[in-house]
Amino acid sequence: MLLFLLAVVVAAGSLAATQRWAFAHGKPSHPKQAALEPTVVSAPALARLRAQASELQVAANAPFARGTRLLLPAAPRLEQLPIRSISAPAAILVDRNTGAVLWARRQHQRRPVASTTKIMTGVLALEHLPLTKVVRINPIVPRAALGREGLRAHEHVPVWKLMYGLLLFSGNDDALQLAISTSGSRGAFLELMNQKARELGLRDTQYTSPSGVVDRGNYSSAHDLAALARYALAIPRFRAITRTRVAHVKWAKPTFAKTYLNKNQLIGTYRGADGVKTGWTTIAGHCLVASAHRGGTSLIAVVLHSPNPYGDARRLLNFGFANS
Repeated sequence: MLLFLLAVVVAAGSLAATQRWAFAHGKPSHPKQAALEPTVVSAPALARLRAQASELQVAANAPFARGTRLLLPAAPRLEQLPIRSISAPAAILVDRNTGAVLWARRQHQRRPVASTTKIMTGVLALEHLPLTKVVRINPIVPRAALGREGLRAHEHVPVWKLMYGLLLFSGNDDALQLAISTSGSRGAFLELMNQKARELGLRDTQYTSPSGVVDRGNYSSAHDLAALARYALAIPRFRAITRTRVAHVKWAKPTFAKTYLNKNQLIGTYRGADGVKTGWTTIAGHCLVASAHRGGTSLIAVVLHSPNPYGDARRLLNFGFANS
């Protein structure tokens, strides 16, 4: 027994000494505990990892699961009911909560859609850029065609300010800068826009501009715009911006401050109006994507090339609320 106890004490002492020596010399005390060695990652592999992380982040923040039908394919539920004259050649009324089409006219007709294009630009900017990120205005941005808010080359502006310029003022310079900041170039952003359109099932849509200022080859449909608006309104920040009537924003000198007035005349004048985007060019005519809610009912109305866009939108929304 004494010899056995002595053997146990010697064995324990040897194990303790081995552990102390291994710790002092930085070597693993167990053959299966391999030391961690840094792995060198190539630049292309790192780029792929970053792209995958970005895709996962976008997917995590997406308001709908990939493959979700944004609008239901059933026949318009209220198409048999009488409605006051709608002057727009293409229009649609949608239940935003369910995606059901309530009323439609030439909903899949492909038409130029002017600045309603900026709905997609805003969605992608919100999904890929932190709102607090400060970007340096590219020198080509102040030369953007027509409707500009007046961004200056090389000035530093946070993304959230550009979003107000994009969705309230409808600045084409804001659209171009957000495109460059999101994808690195205008061309790369157009690829991203069209890729997103395919992902959302927008089969009547093609983008050749981040702003819609150029009509050639840039088109969508009442159906696709309503589907896109439903997707966009599920993003809290997008919804918060487009329901704003007036935004007072501090700015760096020599500007000091800017005031953005929402061009959507339904905001503040139509009960429950909360979005979305206006548009006009000579070819597209007046386009309007409008949304409103009352009680538990939320509606989206789209009118394209309308001689009376606000009258048409009001009649469609009134019709929807009266029959919901």
